[in-house]
Amino acid sequence: MDRGYTVLFTSAAALMAGLTKAHADGRLEEKLLQLSKPKLLIIDELGYLPLEPAAAHLFFQLVSRRYERASMLITSNRPVGEWGHVFGDAVAATAILDRLLHHSQVITIRGDSYRLRDKRRSGLLQKAAAPTPITSES
Repeated sequence: MDRGYTVLFTSAAALMAGLTKAHADGRLEEKLLQLSKPKLLIIDELGYLPLEPAAAHLFFQLVSRRYERASMLITSNRPVGEWGHVFGDAVAATAILDRLLHHSQVITIRGDSYRLRDKRRSGLLQKAAAPTPITSES
């Protein structure tokens, strides 16, 4: 049922490609305005691929634009403590996290993804064995 809320879902890679292209084309302000409109912006897989420092600054502009105005839901396979590496710029990562974490709820999920869990249940995939220690004999 439509309740009047607007939502935009995008992958982090597609979002950053769009922001980078808009910046190169001189349309960054227009793109940021477009991305600021939805009540909820869902960004999937942030941190799957590292970002260039310039992309981190574009992402910061988006986060700043939406800060305290509209909601963001971000999925990541990296803990926030590693976002300095994800963004390639610890200062930008700190500024981004400062705004994102201020009014947020962080949910940490451990274990297999639902996709891997389903494959394991069906018997198509076995749980990875613990690594065998390497020993040397003198």
